[in-house]
Amino acid sequence: MINLPSDEDLMDLSDLFKLFGDSTRLRILYVLHEGEMNVSDISDTLEMNQSAVSHQLKQLRINKLVNARREGKSMYYSLADEHVHTIISMGMEHILEE
Repeated sequence: MINLPSDEDLMDLSDLFKLFGDSTRLRILYVLHEGEMNVSDISDTLEMNQSAVSHQLKQLRINKLVNARREGKSMYYSLADEHVHTIISMGMEHILEE
């Protein structure tokens, strides 16, 4: 018999994958995969307005996919941990397989 996770754990996993299902959030995560950046740098890199980037960063931060730290008046964002790096790396590896 297979030992399935609880329904609650499976719902949490589903919610995690939904966060990766949004192309804007995924673009932000991919940029942060390269290293820490502030909102202005992310906005410039993705050619998006800062308000839209900030909104998505808030969602990613609430769901523990990114960390934020303040330096002076600027907030700097980075991927929360190695798990997020791995998910992005493995996802790219999977879609680039032939």
